[in-house]
Amino acid sequence: MPEAASATRATIGDSEFDRDTAVTRRAPGVYDIDLSAGWTIISAVNGGYLLAVLGRAFADALPHADPFTVSAHYLTASQPGPAVIRTDVVRAGRTLSTGQASLFQYDEEGREVERIRVLASYGDLDALPDDVRTTARPPAIPPMDQCFGPEDGPAPVDGSSAITDRLMLKLDPSTLGWALGAPSGKGEMRSWFGLADGRDADPLSLLLAVDALPPTAFELGLKGWVPTVELTVHVRCRPAPGPLRVSITTRNLAGGFLEEDAEVWDTADRLVAQSRQLARVRLG
Repeated sequence: MPEAASATRATIGDSEFDRDTAVTRRAPGVYDIDLSAGWTIISAVNGGYLLAVLGRAFADALPHADPFTVSAHYLTASQPGPAVIRTDVVRAGRTLSTGQASLFQYDEEGREVERIRVLASYGDLDALPDDVRTTARPPAIPPMDQCFGPEDGPAPVDGSSAITDRLMLKLDPSTLGWALGAPSGKGEMRSWFGLADGRDADPLSLLLAVDALPPTAFELGLKGWVPTVELTVHVRCRPAPGPLRVSITTRNLAGGFLEEDAEVWDTADRLVAQSRQLARVRLG
């Protein structure tokens, strides 16, 4: 059990993550939510948390419950507070259902502002065959007690990274040069990952896991916010109980944009999720 987890472990369906991603159906395909300030970085709501919020709405709106592929375009920065999600069923098949959704908030004059637009396909992960043919290998991360989390660094500025209080992150020391003022320049980030209250991972929380680590831009020697432009996640199977291992790499930064390719592995050494995102960076 992760050191950061509470003495009483939360369970799937009864945790802070579940409460903070819960949506209320207003009408068929329309959902209300109050975006929690607990999942913010600086003042913006984390993109992975937002994807999980939309993922929960899709699970209600579509005839299938499990995300297979979710592609999101982040149009404007979301803020804590009220939001509305509108979904449409594009196609409902026997094995896959596809839907589209947008999350809206309100400006100072009460007008709707679209924050995110998403296209997703859902299915039944438990119905997939067991046949696996892969050359992928789990990332080599030191044991958890040899890795470091936010609690091992200097105290953050109040309100600057509320999300870290809700996560169990233990980062590979070889990807922490940026924290010591000596970034490696390799564009890599690896970490053990879990929720701080001990809740095990499920397909919905995998949408958070791919976007919860410090940005690879830090190891490239860059500082500041790295906003996501587009994020696509593929969920490959239901994760086994226990902490996940997340590996993220960047191979190309050009024109002020970089890609981040993430892999998420469970305790059974299975690749349970993959993602690619395009993000903007501040140069100079």
